[in-house]
Parts: sequence; structure tokens; C-alpha cells
Amino acid sequence: MTCRLPVVGAFIATSFLFAVSTMSTPSPEDAPAADPAACKIDGPVSACGLPSHVVIDLRKAKVRRTEAEWRARLTPLQYRVAREQGTEPPFRNAYFDHKRDGVYLCVGCDVPLFDSRHKYDSGTGWPSFWKPLQAEFVGEARDTSHGMLRIETHCAVCGSHLGHVFDDGPRPTGLRYCINSASLRFLTRAEYGAWVTEKAAAEKTE
Repeated sequence: MTCRLPVVGAFIATSFLFAVSTMSTPSPEDAPAADPAACKIDGPVSACGLPSHVVIDLRKAKVRRTEAEWRARLTPLQYRVAREQGTEPPFRNAYFDHKRDGVYLCVGCDVPLFDSRHKYDSGTGWPSFWKPLQAEFVGEARDTSHGMLRIETHCAVCGSHLGHVFDDGPRPTGLRYCINSASLRFLTRAEYGAWVTEKAAAEKTE
């Protein structure tokens, strides 16, 4: 049986607070780096392009599905990346050069993960963000595959693989969340607001 996304108190409250905050003037923390060119990665990006091999503790996942249900929900590429920790090719994916204003959700469970206001051009060919929308929605795991040390990132709600986080990003965090487009679903700011309202209404009727 497919587990419905638990749109419970904390999630709804967080979503509402974010929906309201997006209508206000961005704070200084939300401003882009002063020199975007300084954020580009000049060296090899192989660390981003290699797949992950980490064990994610799915016992903590709030959304669980059978393999058949995951395959029915996701495209083959989405399944390979999100559920098998694969990696899509750089510069040939949906969101690497995507500039629309809105919110990126987890493709596996629709939890809001990243905001376009925190997206920047890292020059790597993958969508890059300098912070997640809510830190508690993005899990991390130590990834020692391929003879290197990386920090793998995944959705904390359903365990879907997202990408990696590196410490070569722009101010103010200095972080670069290198994320696979196949792990994301985009909603414009207006669509996201309507989605939050719909989820809240559904919660009240249950």
C-alpha cells in the first residue's frame, strides 16, 4: 500500500510560513552572492558526476513504498537517480539552467526542498543551491565510494537520493548543494502557494 505524504502539523505549518515569507521582501541572507563568477567551479567536477553508494536508514522515512509503487510513480531516469543513487549527465538535464521563480519539490514525496532564490550557476551542469529550503527535509550521509569522501544528500522524508553537498559554494553559507534534476519537481511561486492551500484544506477535512 502506498503511504500518503503525512501532511501533518509541522509540515503544514512550515509550508504556510514559507508561502507567506515568499511574498515578503527577501532578507539579506536570501540575497545572491555579490560576485556570481566567483562561485563557478573551475576544476574537475567528477565528484558530482559519480553515483553514490551509501546506506540510507529508511526506517526513519515517513513515506514508504514498495519497489513496484516506486517504479509506477517515477520515470526510469527518476527511479535510477532517486532510488538507485544514480547520476544524470551534466548540462543535459531539466533544471541546470532553469531560471524560473518558484520551489523545487522532492520527486518521490512532494516535500519542498529548495527555493529558486537560493539557486546559482556553479558551472557544473547540475542545479546548484547554497542552502535547502528547510534543513530538516534534507538528510546527509557519508559517502566513501570511488575512493573519495563526499557528503551524499537525500530527502529526509522518503529517502530519495538528491545529490551531494560540497563546501565550495557562495556566501553566506559557503555550501554547494549539487542536485540531480531527476530528483526534483518544480512549481512556480503561484503554483506552490495554491498547492499549500490545497494541502491545508485537505488536512482540515480529515
